[in-house]
Amino acid sequence: MKAKYDFSNAKRGPIVPPRPGTTLIRFHIDDEILAWFREQVHQAGGGDFTELMNDVLREYIRQQKLTARASQKVKP
Repeated sequence: MKAKYDFSNAKRGPIVPPRPGTTLIRFHIDDEILAWFREQVHQAGGGDFTELMNDVLREYIRQQKLTARASQKVKP
C-alpha cells in the first residue's frame, strides 16, 4: 500500500451509474423473499435479481390493469 493516495480528481457516487429510468431506493424486504429471488437467478445461471424483481412487479401491475379493465366492462 502507498503511504499516501491522491484523491484530488476523485468523484463521489457509484462506480457504475444506474440505468436511465431507474431510481435507487432503500427499503426493507423479508429475507425469505430476497432468498427466493436470488435462488431463481442462481438456478437460471446468473443475472440480476433486481431485474427479476422488476419483471415480477411489472407483470403484477399488468395483471392489475387487466383486471381493472375487465371489471369496468362488466358494470351496467
